[in-house]
Amino acid sequence: MVKRAVVLGGGGVTGVAWTMGMVYGLGERGLDLTTADLFVGTSAGSVVAAQLTSGTPVGELYAHELADTTGDRNAVINTRVLAGFVIASLWPGDDAKGRAWLGRAALKKQTVPESERRAAIAMRVKGDAWPETLLKVPAVDAETGAVRVFDRDSGVSLIDAVAASCAVPLVWPPMTVDGRRYVDGGVRSVANVDLADGYERVVVIAPSTAAVKRKDKPGHQAKALHKDSVVISPTDAALTAIGRNPLNPDRRALAAEAGRVQAAAELERVREVW
Repeated sequence: MVKRAVVLGGGGVTGVAWTMGMVYGLGERGLDLTTADLFVGTSAGSVVAAQLTSGTPVGELYAHELADTTGDRNAVINTRVLAGFVIASLWPGDDAKGRAWLGRAALKKQTVPESERRAAIAMRVKGDAWPETLLKVPAVDAETGAVRVFDRDSGVSLIDAVAASCAVPLVWPPMTVDGRRYVDGGVRSVANVDLADGYERVVVIAPSTAAVKRKDKPGHQAKALHKDSVVISPTDAALTAIGRNPLNPDRRALAAEAGRVQAAAELERVREVW
């Protein structure tokens, strides 16, 4: 039996909205990605993956992106945050040391309380139970830079795993899971496509494809799987709708609509793989 995986990358609150619009738009045209055998969700993608595997109708999830910004605090990924990601990515030698440098900087940064961030994630991810569908959620240990991939066998709550994967360093607080503090899974890779290794058909939806190193780009990682794969990222029109600040909740509806519109143009490429 052919095994299929959906990989959902990071991209902030607008990335959640655009991705949900894309999934909804494909579903409107008869292509249902929720039947995947595996979901890999990084940062914003972990929110979408948790929602899509919850059993909630995709139409309902899409409508929520159009109508409600409850729980989303307006924040900005500024030049200091971007510089931190670049420095961590270019760290010589062991990649984990660069990630740890950024993680330790995040531990020192004054941000909102962890409880506030967990509550915001809990408003998006309804319930702590892991889905029956296999779901992988990567996050990065803030002190060591080691990557931990949470799943239903990890013994942690789904909300905690998603909150950890969404903990953008220097913007949101590193999140505590199992006594360790974790930062955003995107510190390792914006989509972590390699976690879908072993699956014959892989659809990657990546609101952001930004990466300093070629090996970390979703397209390169997908090709390295040597499987049937496709990578979908926003068009110029969608990027205009998303705006420059991926953490701006006021752009959610525009981003979701842009994803739904773009789905029409991506349908055949996705169908060829799916």
